[in-house]
Amino acid sequence: MKIGLFGFGKAGKAVASVILQNKEHSLQWIYRKTNRLNSRDAAEFFGIESNDPGHFYSEKKQDIEELLEEHPVDAIIDFSSQEGIYAYGESAAKKNIKIISAISHYSDKEIKFLHKLAQKAIVFWSPNITLGINYLLYASTFLKKIAPSVDIEIVEEHFKDKKGVSGTAIRIADVLDVKDEKINTIRAGGIVGKHEVIFGFPFQTVRLIHESISRDAFGNGALFAAEHLINKKPGFYKFEDLLQPYFKV
Repeated sequence: MKIGLFGFGKAGKAVASVILQNKEHSLQWIYRKTNRLNSRDAAEFFGIESNDPGHFYSEKKQDIEELLEEHPVDAIIDFSSQEGIYAYGESAAKKNIKIISAISHYSDKEIKFLHKLAQKAIVFWSPNITLGINYLLYASTFLKKIAPSVDIEIVEEHFKDKKGVSGTAIRIADVLDVKDEKINTIRAGGIVGKHEVIFGFPFQTVRLIHESISRDAFGNGALFAAEHLINKKPGFYKFEDLLQPYFKV
């Protein structure tokens, strides 16, 4: 699968590295706001042996319509920003390019726009695209069904400079139908990401914990999504839609 990448921050870099080392997929390009890396390619940047083009392109020098025309891809993986979808969404949907978004927070406006794009193309969104956290979500849902009146607390830990409440924690709260006040936030050092769901019973406690050891987990999750969207019809998909077949008894 030919892949284009939006966003080259900490998570975007990790995702690019994972794609470059995967022989089943090819990183065609990385689209950025700045043009500082335009003369280089991603494999050279990371010092990785790869035949992927992985060229850097800047919105200052290359229009997205031209880029998609000259360097077509099967899927776009987005680790840019909340507003990034507006830069490429319409163009990608028009060309039936799969949109795989891993943006932590979207407002109702962006979510509405994603659903609009999904009328024409495959659109996937996961606030946390790691496989492990989505397994945790599934397990939490099952436990809540067994004990609907159980006390639930959510703890999320991230690196010191991360702003706002974790989008993943908000997603967990939504799925379990608990209020946002039940989310406890910790910011310290360089914690990549840790989420814990505590189920408090009268005489026992169950804790489900997921911890990201490396941001490479985002890359593995993004490729999992890309591979499981290959034969899907246009529509709006979440991670649970891809995992559901594996949980059938």
